[in-house]
Amino acid sequence: MAVQKITRTEEEWRRLLMPEQYRILREHGTEPAFTGAYWNHKEPGIYRCAGCGLPLFSSEAKYDSGTGWPSFYAPIDSAHVETSDDYSLGMHRIEVHCAACGGHLGHVFPDGPPPTGLRYCINSAALVFEPTDQAP
Repeated sequence: MAVQKITRTEEEWRRLLMPEQYRILREHGTEPAFTGAYWNHKEPGIYRCAGCGLPLFSSEAKYDSGTGWPSFYAPIDSAHVETSDDYSLGMHRIEVHCAACGGHLGHVFPDGPPPTGLRYCINSAALVFEPTDQAP
């Protein structure tokens, strides 16, 4: 099922998001390792896009990658994330975006655990956590 796209002006995004969320989601920023709210978070629940609320990752797919960012081996639904090539920093990486609002989430790398072998390395500021007892 296709995800409904959300379109807002940059001014609307600035009003809706906290400055750090705007920097990461809209300007493709990153937070320093081991500083985000969720890098060592272990509570069961759902991680939603901080920009639009789309469910992105489950705590069931979260693992400790040792990198200092929240890491997941798979999204809740592959249709909820999109990827693009990122050649910044003088290297090739795969950038991960929210499929609904286009917000920058982080990057995905091919060095994760089974069953996918992927590591979705996501900025905490791009996420909002919903505990399992509140998740649908």
